[in-house]
Amino acid sequence: MKDQNRAPLLEALEQMRHERLVPFDVPGHKHGKGNPQLTEFLGEKCLSVDVNSMKPLDNLCHPVSVIKEAEELAAEAFGAAHAFFMVGGTTSAVQAMILSSVKGGDEIILPRNVHQSVINSLVLCGAVPVYINPQTDKKLGIALGMSIKDVKSAIEKHPNTKAILVNNPTYYGICSDLKQITEIAHQNGLRVLADEAHGTHFYFGKDMPISAMAAGADMAAVSMHKSGGSLTQSSILLCGEGVNANYVRKIINLTQTTSGSYLLLSSLDISRRNLALRGEETFEKVKRFSQYARGEINTIGDYYAYSKELINGDSVFDFDITKLSVNTLQLGLAGIEVYDLLRDEYGIQIEFGDLGNILAYISVGDKNKNIERLISALSEIRRNYKKDNMNLSECEYINPRVITSPQKAFYAERISLPLEQCYGKVCAEFVMCYPPGIPILAPGELITTEIIGYIQYAREKGCSLTGPESMDISHLNVLKGE
Repeated sequence: MKDQNRAPLLEALEQMRHERLVPFDVPGHKHGKGNPQLTEFLGEKCLSVDVNSMKPLDNLCHPVSVIKEAEELAAEAFGAAHAFFMVGGTTSAVQAMILSSVKGGDEIILPRNVHQSVINSLVLCGAVPVYINPQTDKKLGIALGMSIKDVKSAIEKHPNTKAILVNNPTYYGICSDLKQITEIAHQNGLRVLADEAHGTHFYFGKDMPISAMAAGADMAAVSMHKSGGSLTQSSILLCGEGVNANYVRKIINLTQTTSGSYLLLSSLDISRRNLALRGEETFEKVKRFSQYARGEINTIGDYYAYSKELINGDSVFDFDITKLSVNTLQLGLAGIEVYDLLRDEYGIQIEFGDLGNILAYISVGDKNKNIERLISALSEIRRNYKKDNMNLSECEYINPRVITSPQKAFYAERISLPLEQCYGKVCAEFVMCYPPGIPILAPGELITTEIIGYIQYAREKGCSLTGPESMDISHLNVLKGE
């Protein structure tokens, strides 16, 4: 057992700070002295440890000392065989996970409601997606998890598939039966990959949904900066016993920077220590906050803050009760409209609002008074802004029709057409609301009237649409001659 009280990177940076080195290396701000405005904004302590790789601080691309020790501590804390510190966000962890598991022409099973980083990875490596279209909750308008029946069917129809990817959990808190999916996949020789961007707390909280490593998955991409407390853009890639960690490191170095930020790296080290020592206590507090807020919001009327009552033993095998997901349709307002009201009228910034739901991210940094302020604001919004909901869309997910692979479509010859003229064409780019960053359209998918209407509706309601070259989403790139 390793000493989880240690933080090797933090210790090395503290030692360096006290050595009063004269810097003739990068970064050019030279411990902040060359950019006083930045130093005033971020603080001298911060800038003094924004340094480059040097012998005592190890090298992220080929760690042999303090970074290696920090990663070994993280691996033990998360119950993994290996852990890699990632400074390109969980996007880079997802990319490394997929690029080290499948190659051009290989098939990979995945739910269609994945984050854009997953499909981006397929564009990079040329693997072919075998989509499992998730079941949906018609009342909430959200995609659910992966049905065991659908997983088995996909494997039977695609016997040469190399891997399967599972969201654990979805943005809304929905969990599939990851353990059974893992067992089925391994019986058929598939590697199991988990996108745990929103599941850091599964490893440390009590009575949480099962984590990927506990379920026996091969790899997991974990956003430490979301519920784990580290700095934005810092993440961890976990690997199980059967994964060649040296090969994974080589894949990571294809896309990850050679100038890893020690601010991000040290935040991972410090946050891992905090979670290893106090994680259970921390997430008990988060659960109490979320459960209290959920109960209070459900007494307001018209809102529906959902939880474990959604569990059906299959497509909703478990639910992450730290997620404060709230449906707003009965209020007569789209989720994005409630999001905007909270921000503009009440000074409350929540995680996201989509067409039917909002998500307020509850974490260790919250206080009782902030929870009460959110509840009070939602109550006032109901009183002041409630309206007829007859014209609200109830669908957050549209089953796509895949015509060709993401890579082939992304690099194919294309033309730009007005959105209204794209019916029946094959999309050559992404369209998504961000957050949550789940594509409405991905390269290689057929553009239907339903999808065009959905994009127009989302634009009208004020969703932040991203992806196309056309910044106002008035045009789409489509395959030429299709």
